[in-house]
Amino acid sequence: MGTIYTYHQLLSFAESIFLKIGCSESDAKIAAQSLLIADLRGVDSHGVARLSGYVRLWEVNRINANPFIKIIHETPSTGVIDGDSGLGLVVAPFAMNVAIEKAKQFGSGWISVQNSNHFGIAGQFAMMALDHEMIGIAMTNASALVAPTFSKERMLGTNPIAVAVPAGAEPAFVADFATTTAANGKLEILQRKNEQVPDGWVQDKAGLSSNDAHELKKGGSLLPLGGNREHSSHKGYMLGSIVDIFSGVLSGANFGPWVPPFPAYVPMPENLPGKGIGHFFGAMRIDAFGPSENFKKNMDLWIRRFRSAAPVSTDQPVIVPGDPEREIEKYRLENGIELLTEVAEDLIALGNKFAVNL
Repeated sequence: MGTIYTYHQLLSFAESIFLKIGCSESDAKIAAQSLLIADLRGVDSHGVARLSGYVRLWEVNRINANPFIKIIHETPSTGVIDGDSGLGLVVAPFAMNVAIEKAKQFGSGWISVQNSNHFGIAGQFAMMALDHEMIGIAMTNASALVAPTFSKERMLGTNPIAVAVPAGAEPAFVADFATTTAANGKLEILQRKNEQVPDGWVQDKAGLSSNDAHELKKGGSLLPLGGNREHSSHKGYMLGSIVDIFSGVLSGANFGPWVPPFPAYVPMPENLPGKGIGHFFGAMRIDAFGPSENFKKNMDLWIRRFRSAAPVSTDQPVIVPGDPEREIEKYRLENGIELLTEVAEDLIALGNKFAVNL
């Protein structure tokens, strides 16, 4: 059992910490909300457990607490944004809002971002489009922890893809997934629990399958979605590569093995080809493809039909992407968010450092 905190306790604490490192009031609020949505939706690896990691990056001058975020290249429906080394938690909402504004005018908006940092969970930014009757897309590259199929060298990040699609009476379809068999944050959770990882998650530095949750610290690597060639890891490798190209090569950010690492103690790669971490965002008005009511009606039909698909077992009904996270969010808003003891202790220590009570 860990320690249970309310959403508002953790939100207030995170906001106070961001203020302490020099964020403006508006940026601190945005960053805290961006961080806490991960905890609310059950993605504990990307929530307040990472707060001290952001602080450490700020301490070594890799995060700019007061960035001047600007558009450096654009057409009516596309743009490139320089995040000025800001918190990805702040840069990403700015960029997604630009994509949405372009979509309002021209049907769709596409934004790539350079010179940013880790931005939490991708799904939250794709979901920003839903309130505007738009489909939202969000991607980001990340530090190289993943070996391509047939390789033992780390070349890609966990590189998530998120797509949010509005519906009518039904809740939105929200897919948010890493292009690896498991995200690095899940390894970190297993490390704290002193548990092993399932087959197909990691390999050792020689390229052999491993169940050691600490394998990355020993020179090993994460595996692309699929785990091995026999289970189509080449498809996960391709998905991760697409995210890297859209987020990094297209924007002028770093890509492949040059993406800056999240842990502040890990040395930066040499001969960087770009600036910071890269993201990619898209927003598409559904009425740019036809009457929005028709689309929402058919999305409702799609969702209901998939939910009613014949299950393998009566113990587990078929679900639609976004269902589990929505249920977890509802539960945690009402009952609080349980933090692992190690995470709670880390936050308390962080609070003591900045004279902020958790």
